Amino acid sequence: MAYDRYVAVCNPLLYTDIMSPTLCVQVVVEAYIVGFFGSLIQLCALLQLNFCGPNGINHFCDLPQLLVLSCSETFFLQEIKFVIGVIFGVTSILIIMISYGYITATILKISSGRAKAFNTCASHLTAVTFLFGLGLFVCMHPSTDNSLGYDKMASVFYTVVIPMLNPLIYSLRNKEIKDTLKWCKKKRMFSHYHS
Repeated sequence: MAYDRYVAVCNPLLYTDIMSPTLCVQVVVEAYIVGFFGSLIQLCALLQLNFCGPNGINHFCDLPQLLVLSCSETFFLQEIKFVIGVIFGVTSILIIMISYGYITATILKISSGRAKAFNTCASHLTAVTFLFGLGLFVCMHPSTDNSLGYDKMASVFYTVVIPMLNPLIYSLRNKEIKDTLKWCKKKRMFSHYHS
């Protein structure tokens, strides 16, 4: 998505040539392959853990909560979780930030349409910031019994709430949605004053 925005802002006349359907499919397939292998590494390490007794998960099931339930040493898996977070999370954030650095430099060079260009990127940057911020929080800090509440809240937020907010975040750029929100706000204010 960051590359798509980069090409749209920095090379708008070449957009259809650069962002061909083949490239889009290639990028999606690469993202799925990288995500699959990242998850597979964690799964293989998780399968090495022992779980004693009747353990029940009374909340959202994610890797940090499973580490707390294990009766074997989890240091190795904690390290794997941290390294994968650095490799996938920090690398992705760096690529996105570099892309947005080029976008910002290009936007600052143009004389008209800056607001529209920044608006094009704002929704993506908002969604990415929320997703990566919470995802890295879960991956980077060690899981303990004391952090279980934070882990659960962050896990639910980045796996359920943020994907539900994505359509709203991306649709706020849409003129019809903006007009409808303004109309609802005026209607609410009008009904508030007359009641």
